[in-house]
Amino acid sequence: MNNKIVRISALFALMTSCAFAQQKDSITSKTDLKEVVISDSKFALPKEKSGKVIAKITQEQLKNSAGLSVATLLNTVSGIEINGNQNGSGKNLGLYIRGGKSNQILILIDGIPVTDASGISLEYDLRLLPVEQVESIEIMKGASSTLYGSGAATGVINITLKKATSNTMGADAYINLGTNNTATSKKTAAQDCNQGFSVHGTANKINYFASLNSTETGGMSQVKAPTADVNYEEDRFSRINYLGKVGFKATEKLTFDFFGNYDKMNIAYDGGFDATGTNDTKLNQSKSEQFRYGFMPKYKYQKGQFMLNSSFNKIVRTYDEFDSYSSSIGVSNYESRSVNVDGYNKYEFSKTLFLVTGAQFQFHDMKSTTPYSSIAAENSKFNMIDPYFTTVYTSDFGLNLNLGARWNHHSQYGNQLVYNINPSYDFKSIPLKLLTSYSTAFVTPSLYQLYSEYGNLDLTPEKNSTIEAGFECNLLNKKIKWNTVGFYRETTNFIGYITKYTNIDGTYKAKGIETEVTFEISKNLKWNANYTFTQVDEALDKLIPKHKVNAALDYHWNKGNVNLNYQYTDARNDIYYNGITFASQKAVLDSYRLVNFSIKQQIIKNTLSLFGAVANILNEDFVENTGYSSRGRNFRLGLSLSL
Repeated sequence: MNNKIVRISALFALMTSCAFAQQKDSITSKTDLKEVVISDSKFALPKEKSGKVIAKITQEQLKNSAGLSVATLLNTVSGIEINGNQNGSGKNLGLYIRGGKSNQILILIDGIPVTDASGISLEYDLRLLPVEQVESIEIMKGASSTLYGSGAATGVINITLKKATSNTMGADAYINLGTNNTATSKKTAAQDCNQGFSVHGTANKINYFASLNSTETGGMSQVKAPTADVNYEEDRFSRINYLGKVGFKATEKLTFDFFGNYDKMNIAYDGGFDATGTNDTKLNQSKSEQFRYGFMPKYKYQKGQFMLNSSFNKIVRTYDEFDSYSSSIGVSNYESRSVNVDGYNKYEFSKTLFLVTGAQFQFHDMKSTTPYSSIAAENSKFNMIDPYFTTVYTSDFGLNLNLGARWNHHSQYGNQLVYNINPSYDFKSIPLKLLTSYSTAFVTPSLYQLYSEYGNLDLTPEKNSTIEAGFECNLLNKKIKWNTVGFYRETTNFIGYITKYTNIDGTYKAKGIETEVTFEISKNLKWNANYTFTQVDEALDKLIPKHKVNAALDYHWNKGNVNLNYQYTDARNDIYYNGITFASQKAVLDSYRLVNFSIKQQIIKNTLSLFGAVANILNEDFVENTGYSSRGRNFRLGLSLSL
């Protein structure tokens, strides 16, 4: 679909959706409901009964952070570093939790794992997902392979997408425009445009949600210019997303949910040997398309419930690049398919004890053709079958216990057993909860690491063990919430590259501390801050800050809110490929500080809102990745309509 048509459609929706919208449900009263978490048992569990410190980005926080990306929001959570988040929109992202790299982090969308099986590290590309489709995000840090299998070695990011509302028909539309400057450029035109709309509702036994999002960004070159008087050409980024969800309530006990979505990105970039930022963008482009379909039935019975999460995922990536070193044009194509079926059952023996049992099947294959090599799908595939269980005990006197195990059978490397032990104690007489855990995890070699010309069929999974301990407490009648966790992790069978991919001998360690404080100063004013200390062995120390601080001040009133936030990122080590010397080169990147401001005002309560934001108010000129541009001071304005 033409991007101009999409933009016009969003504006049209803003003006006309009131013609078909029905009366909106009243806003849920702000009763003090007990907070629940999902990630550490796959079922809703009161947070005070959980033995993990689980961070959550709520729908309210998402609404108050209009114009930000999923990556930007995740980057404010303690223990998380998303590198490339402050570069141009087309720059690939590096995701780290507690010093663990992207392949050690599992991303779930509506409880279903998402991966790119053609990638070297199997990681999911967060750039594909618009934040406007997200309902909430849970982040559980620590080894979690017992419940979630391969890749959940340092953390799980569980993203819940928006769903149908209870009113017969509703609609939402939004548009926001912003500048896209580096610290040395001063363009005032709108170079970052984001717009979309959704319709949703419930009619009898059917509920539905459908949305469309379009984003176009320009104004920056991915490559950083050597001096302020040098202007490199712009590298454009565009994305379009379609999402559809349908639910059917067959009976009071049985429901069926279906989803399908299509995501597409087009990115202009500078070629691998280009140091001028002036490559013809018609020659240096990448395109990524994702197709996802799924079926999720749920059955409730007297003592529990059964759920089945099943999905099919296909990703196609192409690169057209002009190599200025060899003066030739190269075309590379990658395609992957993934199938996931995860059936699990919760059985309640009593109010204090339940058992989760399940089995998960995954299949992945890929194919690729590049100017240098090719991989055939019939030769590049594997499957996994994993039975698992988790037992949760929650006592009346404060002791809670979560323990479980998973047995992984892999078609290529054989069997793997992981387990976790997670006790906690919630003191009833004082507002304090102590928690600790010991967990093991594994990371499956990717198809590329196994079957490419650099691959090695003798690879075995990376193995991981993590111990953590900490506390949560509430002070001043719950006006102050404070949690602190320390962790220590060891990784063996680390997969590295030495002429080909291989398991490297030795044990690699990571340790750190995460602490967060939330202070409800008054009914309308809240302050939140977190600090992360991370130390990893030298072999793993790339783009990981040792110290990181986030702080935010939120003020709410009847029809709006103001947010001021601050982020400090410590110095980091970087290793990059030098296109002149044809060798890896080390660099130390300086620390930097970002101050951001946003304001939102409801013009018509619960219907029409306006917002404005200023990012990097101090216009700090910093380097997030060697050789790449970073965003300076930028402004954004937008409006949203809900009916």
